[in-house]
Amino acid sequence: MTSDSDEEDDIPEGVENVIEQLLVGLKDKDTVVRWSAAKGIGRMAGRLPKDLADDVVGSVLDCFSFQETDKAWHGGCLALAELGRRGLLLPSRLGDVDFVAVILKALTYDEKRGACSVGANVRDAACYVCWAFARAYEPQELKPFVTAISSALVIAAVFDRNVNCRRAASAAFQENVGRQGTFPHGIDILTTADYFAVGNRSNCFLVISVFIAGFPEYTQPMIDHLVTMKINHWDGVIRELAAKALHNLAQRTPEYMATCVFPKLLSMTLSSDLHTRHGSILACAEVTYALYKLAAQEHRPVTDYMDEKAVQGLKQIHQQLYGRQLYRGLGGELMRQAVCLLIENLSLSKMPFKGDTIIDGWQWLINDTFRSLHLISSHSRQQIKDAAVSALAALCSEYYMKEQREADPAIQEELIEQYLAELQSPEEMTRCGFSSALGALPGFLLKGKLQQVLAGLRAVTRTSPKDVSFAESRRDGLKAIARICQTVGVKAGAPDEAVCKENASEIYCSLLGCVHDYTTDSRGDVGAWVREAAMTSLTDLTLLLGRSQPGLIEAHICERVMCCVAQQASEKIDRFRAHAMNMFLMLLHFDSPPIPHVPHRGELEKLFPRSDMASVNWNASSQAFPRITQLLGLPAYRYHVLLGLVVSVGGLTESTVRHSSQSLFEYMKKIQSDPQALGNFSRTLLQVFEDNLLNDRVSVPLLRTLNQMLANGCFDIFTTEEDHPFCVKLLALCKEEIKKSKDIQKLRSSIAVFCGMVQFPGDVRRKVLLQLCLLLCHPFPLIRKTTASQVYEMVLTYSDIVGADVLDEVMAVLSDTAWDAELLVVRGQRNRLCDLLGVPRPQLVPKPGAC
Repeated sequence: MTSDSDEEDDIPEGVENVIEQLLVGLKDKDTVVRWSAAKGIGRMAGRLPKDLADDVVGSVLDCFSFQETDKAWHGGCLALAELGRRGLLLPSRLGDVDFVAVILKALTYDEKRGACSVGANVRDAACYVCWAFARAYEPQELKPFVTAISSALVIAAVFDRNVNCRRAASAAFQENVGRQGTFPHGIDILTTADYFAVGNRSNCFLVISVFIAGFPEYTQPMIDHLVTMKINHWDGVIRELAAKALHNLAQRTPEYMATCVFPKLLSMTLSSDLHTRHGSILACAEVTYALYKLAAQEHRPVTDYMDEKAVQGLKQIHQQLYGRQLYRGLGGELMRQAVCLLIENLSLSKMPFKGDTIIDGWQWLINDTFRSLHLISSHSRQQIKDAAVSALAALCSEYYMKEQREADPAIQEELIEQYLAELQSPEEMTRCGFSSALGALPGFLLKGKLQQVLAGLRAVTRTSPKDVSFAESRRDGLKAIARICQTVGVKAGAPDEAVCKENASEIYCSLLGCVHDYTTDSRGDVGAWVREAAMTSLTDLTLLLGRSQPGLIEAHICERVMCCVAQQASEKIDRFRAHAMNMFLMLLHFDSPPIPHVPHRGELEKLFPRSDMASVNWNASSQAFPRITQLLGLPAYRYHVLLGLVVSVGGLTESTVRHSSQSLFEYMKKIQSDPQALGNFSRTLLQVFEDNLLNDRVSVPLLRTLNQMLANGCFDIFTTEEDHPFCVKLLALCKEEIKKSKDIQKLRSSIAVFCGMVQFPGDVRRKVLLQLCLLLCHPFPLIRKTTASQVYEMVLTYSDIVGADVLDEVMAVLSDTAWDAELLVVRGQRNRLCDLLGVPRPQLVPKPGAC
């Protein structure tokens, strides 16, 4: 910038036009154009006389009008930063009324556009301006504005939605602390709110903010910013974090929060804007509970902080929303969630509403929310249900308990009867809601009604033809049973008040029955949710009994629990396998006192040392299966582990199949020299097959597993004996499984098994060849072609099954015949093949009633 004495120098005629174009470029839609224009203005201004350069600054400030778009604000910030970086912003400019205010406004610029907002780039550029100020001005020049700028930068570093803006604000704050040295408590704040710490948004809102609010210069500006800018933010997550942040900041200045902030929040609950209404109700709930906790420390009621107007305002929130029908529609979802949190926190805060009609209104809202869950969008349903459940638990504990810690009989009877009746609703989500509600009831409401409640929940967990797809209601029913058991505890001889010998077996029976829920629908294996909940509930109940009355855990029950969990630990879904294994190890290593009757406890503790609980990643099939397959050596677990393992080995996921099959084959190699162990394994495998005949979930993977085992020589020991019982039984089961089947995958898997069984000598081989010849004339052309191809490979592999004199002819028939041709053509070739292989030709069986 030139001095005043150079003002008479002539300015080239084109300069004004160039600057005008650059100013227009600051508002361009492309960031690169705005950035280039800002740099150009900085360079041009540096070569102009002081007054003219200051005029350019004034023109740049015109970008910060509320009529301008976010593009203009962004370009203006970039230009100011470039001017400041070059020392072209005169100190006199700082005294302008709007200059610093514009920068502070840009630090919080956030404009709603449709479903999202714009302004992150503006806020980031505003941080750049503040960074440039630190370099452009002397500390005494910036001193009058230090309080405003430091507070604005701290607020941006802690409360901005965008991580880049938080980090930019942190960097600008650091630059000012280092160069200016006048920012209050700068070093202390920098060490806490550094580049990495501000990367986590929740940590910023809930932890760092509390630390910074400990310095009085920042406390009130931070609270005011949350109330004015974040409580009504368009992003629901930000509104929730802002409410929680106000809860945490209340401890720093409770009087200001109660006298200034709280009345403003109450007035905002009547706003016509949905986001403002939602955020303010959340904030009222959080601030009230924070004030209660502060009052409780001094053994005072929360009403000491609040006047009567505030108490009445809290009471009227629900009535006003109900009267304006604001619980309906999409906005109603947010209102329900917010008011449920309000109910919970006001109940926890022991507000003096006992006996008030507002309690009936709150109860109506909670019940209506459970009934309306099926009308709520799926992405927010769980959150709203959880909020209603928490509200119910707090409401009942505070307002339905008599002086003697007993329930009001009329309220108890009405509530329990109503909730049990809703468990039979035809709507699945209604069942989910009221199951969870029963699980959340406090112990005094369950006293004398426990058997009745458990019976209702057990009915929810049972699968019937009309509600087979209600997996989520069964899951929530199981969770409710476990939660009720934790609530009432264990007490001898009181089946209607606590868990005892009289009802423990019934509870276990319901939970164990759900471990085998393999329901599938259009969403996939929805039964996995039920199995997961059943495993968790079984573990919680067993640990509960183990801590208080281990004698109630019967030996056969404990064995079933451990075996069922072990089966789930060997199945194919990584997440549920890991969960099952964690439950298994928790039961095994629990020592307060140890769970009684755990089968093979000594061997299990050697196979699964306590260190495995933390060191092994059970989600990884490469780590899980080598350990799980070792359970095959323990008789009590062999059947259930093998049942789960065949589903994994015969599954479709490549990594699961590879690691599970490798682990199984390693185990089979170890027992090849032990005829007794191999015999036990073979009998168990046949038992699994027999128990799951025509159960495609198990039988199809089992056929694939058998194919791999036969191909890998796992049963070679049986080839030395003709018609070994294992081979005979296996052939009979395979024939029964595919009888009249039209499942292509099952038939193709059976063909591979039959081809592998040709290695067994005796009558079994002849029957296997006959079965393959039958499949060569199967109605499905694909099955005929697959059979011919695999028989061809089989003949090449096991050359001893065909005489050398007919080998070439057999191969020619198999390879030259068009097996997908008409059955009449194919049948002749098949019969010729039967003659060559020495098996009787299959005969057509006339259909019943044919002439």
